[in-house]
Amino acid sequence: MSRKNKILVPEARAGLDQLKSDIANTSNPEEAKYEIAKEKGIPMQKGYNGQMSTRDAGKVGGSLGGQMVKELVRRAEQQLQQTDGK
Repeated sequence: MSRKNKILVPEARAGLDQLKSDIANTSNPEEAKYEIAKEKGIPMQKGYNGQMSTRDAGKVGGSLGGQMVKELVRRAEQQLQQTDGK
């Protein structure tokens, strides 16, 4: 069963999708999870992946989400430094 997290600011969807693409070095955010799975050596196919263990699924989703959070924090820190410098 797929779980979608609700974005608190729906207008942010495009920006988050772009960030996901940037993190995974893909042009399409839908391809990001497949790229991360490939990098980690986890077999993942388009469509149903019911045979995938929860551990492997967590490695893909957790890695991608963690990298996105890390980048968002980096950008916020950079923005704060620029604001403090003015």
